[in-house]
Amino acid sequence: MMDKRTFIKNISIFGAGFPVINQLDKWIARYEKINSEQLAGDEIFWEGIRKGFKLKSDYINLENGYYCFLPQETLENFIQHIRDVNYQGSYYMRTVQWDNKKAMAAKLAVLAGCFAEELIITRNATESLDMIIGGMDWKTGDEAVMAEQDYGSMLEMFRQISKKYGVVNKIISVPNHPSSDEEIVNIYANAITPKTKLMMVSHMVNITGHILPVRKICDMAHSKGVQVMVDGAHAFAHFRFSIPDLHCDYYGTSLHKWLSVPLGAGFLYVKKENISKVWPLFAEGERKEDDISRLNHIGTHPVHTDLAIANAIDYYQKIGEDRKEARLRYLQHYWSDKVRSIPHVIVNTPADPERSCGIANVGIRGMKPADLADTLFKKYKIYTVAIDYAGVQGCRISPNIYTTPKELDQLVKALNELKPV
Repeated sequence: MMDKRTFIKNISIFGAGFPVINQLDKWIARYEKINSEQLAGDEIFWEGIRKGFKLKSDYINLENGYYCFLPQETLENFIQHIRDVNYQGSYYMRTVQWDNKKAMAAKLAVLAGCFAEELIITRNATESLDMIIGGMDWKTGDEAVMAEQDYGSMLEMFRQISKKYGVVNKIISVPNHPSSDEEIVNIYANAITPKTKLMMVSHMVNITGHILPVRKICDMAHSKGVQVMVDGAHAFAHFRFSIPDLHCDYYGTSLHKWLSVPLGAGFLYVKKENISKVWPLFAEGERKEDDISRLNHIGTHPVHTDLAIANAIDYYQKIGEDRKEARLRYLQHYWSDKVRSIPHVIVNTPADPERSCGIANVGIRGMKPADLADTLFKKYKIYTVAIDYAGVQGCRISPNIYTTPKELDQLVKALNELKPV
């Protein structure tokens, strides 16, 4: 670690504005020999990273779970992509747009640990997973298993196919504080019958940050002949994993969240052997049944967003996958460990560090989540989001790598001062 005098000298490499690419490289290079766990709490290092973001000063943003806005480096690259595509116009669209999109998908596949021919770029996790839900060959009486804590858009899609095809939706509930992986696996297992065709599982529960034992659930489901679709909207680029290691059949995510890609990008992974089993969301021209591109026809769309995926990946890898995960875990436990023992505070996220990362959910006994969110914003200048369903009453707290402990101290102060109604 560096002392304050050295920090002041080194931080000057950023100047008064935002760091250009080579300046950020130089800053990170100074810390390359420090392991990620040790660096997680090094505020001098993260202050240098924070300088790469343009942040509003009128409130503390602890709602990165919806949208992790772009660091300036990625934003400037994105703006240049807009200029370049606009400059070339139809020539770009008719010549290289598809090759470029394929190249971006291949780069994502490397990061995800899968084959490029198993991944397509979509617009978000909802589109990705709804494509699978709506594209299955459903028959009357087929069953689907999901949790009440799953994301609303996908639950709505399951309701739609229930009305359209006569599918029976079986909804389970995931405990906020499980005693073991086996407890969770058994809850899903007990919902399976010989008629079960598809199971949806959240990799990280969006309302609590709870990381589920996906591989164990998938192995159990497969032993009973059931396919598994995983909602990874909050997991990808949040903590490290390889999709094939999860043993799932389908995986969808949004890239505007923890990878900090501009709005309008996500991806869908389909295990090679399952591609031919899914109907496209929109009709495509003739393709081989095992060609995943047959699922990727969405018409004209903002192709400059696709190009920015490479810049976002470059930034993510520059920061370091291990460094980012360690920092997010550090920040979550920095505040949550301070408030779990307060009698009037309820933390709706497991304390076990293996069951969470950067996101957690907190409530005040007797206080409606909406009132808590309103008070946090108006009195303490903290922006977050209220959650009040599926056994979770509280506010989701999702800091990002630019968040400081001092900002989280304000949250801890608020939770200590707020009393049960």
